[in-house]
This record gives sequence, C-alpha cells and structure tokens, in this order.
Amino acid sequence: MAFETKPKFVTFDMNGTLIKFRINDAIREVLGERLPAEIAADFLQTCKAYRIDECMGEYKSFEHVVGDSMERAMRKFGLKYGEGDARAVYDHIPTWGPYPGVTEALGSLAEEVPLVIITNSDTSHAARLVENLRTPFEVVITAEQMGVYKPRLRAFEYMFDKLGVEPDEIVHVSASPMYDLRPAAAMGIKNKVYVDRGFEADEHWLGYELITDIADLPVLFGLPRPAPGPRSGPSEPGG
Repeated sequence: MAFETKPKFVTFDMNGTLIKFRINDAIREVLGERLPAEIAADFLQTCKAYRIDECMGEYKSFEHVVGDSMERAMRKFGLKYGEGDARAVYDHIPTWGPYPGVTEALGSLAEEVPLVIITNSDTSHAARLVENLRTPFEVVITAEQMGVYKPRLRAFEYMFDKLGVEPDEIVHVSASPMYDLRPAAAMGIKNKVYVDRGFEADEHWLGYELITDIADLPVLFGLPRPAPGPRSGPSEPGG
C-alpha cells in the first residue's frame, strides 16, 4: 500500500476527476453560431477563469456561477448573452457520465474503504451524477450543503467536521491541483492522489501520488488492478 496506514475514508472530487466534465462542449452547443470559431478557444478559457473567480466569493448556485461567468466572458468578447443560455448549459450537467474505468476502480476500492464525494455541484445535480457513477458512496458533500466552493479552505473544514476526521485520516483524490490538491495540502492532508487527466500541469511539490489511469488507484491500496477501459482525451476540472 502506498500509504502508511489505512484511511478512514477516501474522498473524491467528482467533476473532471470521476465524471467527464464536458462544459466546454455544452457552451459550444448552446451558443452555436454566436461563438465564432476563431475566438472559441480563448473564449472558453476566459469562461473557465471567470468560473473560478465566481467560486471565490459568497455562495450562489452553480447555475448562477455558470451564468455570471458566461455573461462576463461574452461581454469581454463582444458577444450577445441570452437570458436562457446559463440554464441551457446547466441542464447538460446531470447527463454526463464517468470516464472509462471509473466505475470498476471505485467498485473495487469501495470493498476496502468507505468512499466520499466532495463536489462543487449543486445537491440535485450531485445526486444524479452519483447515480451515473454506479458506485456506493458513504457520504456525498456538495457546495450547496457547504455554502462555499472549492478551492475555498472552508470547504475542506466542512468536510473534516462532517466526517469527524483529522487531515491525516483520509486520502483525497482529484484531477485538479487548482481546485483540490493545493487547498488539501494547505489544510494538512498528507495523503493525496493526482489523477492526471491532461488539463492541468503536474505540481509534484504538493506531495501526492500521481496516476494517469484510474485503474491504478486500487493498486495504491494494495488491491488488484481492474481491467483497463479505453482511454479518454482531456476534459476539464469542475469540482
């Protein structure tokens, strides 16, 4: 086992780590011809930056995070924002499924240690996305319950209180150093796993185990490696 002691829980970021977070595809679909091809990449990167910024203030629903970030980006690029744009993008979210191999790897790990999700999703969406994962989770913690979004440190404080654990009693797993692994390190979580999905750079100084295939996760706990699924391309983190 890669960790000195068996944790009380393995905690997971969900969107972008377990669920393929396809928000860029949703934005492209909703905006259609209003989003010129020549600016699409820069526009979507700006939307992402504004979403992070919107997560750092007072709590609002994720629909409003999506809407306010899109409106700010569209204003910057001189595009016309439609009243129903945010809702149309938001409604895509609960239809998204897991990356290949996720259900098998989590099913194997769940036999060894309780699994927990801490997600930036709203509670109703989180419930539907967890169903898509087809995995037994002991606890699902949402931004709506916490009243705050990752990477705010208060999100991790809420998780510790909810689970009744100290930072050294869990292993935290995420594909995002920015949303999860930096604040986890700041909060004293020693045991961390970075699932490199290809959308953020390796920040090895944070002190995590790095894997590129979710099938390698059970191996870190001394379990057999599930049969590998087909590879997926990069998506992006969302919490």
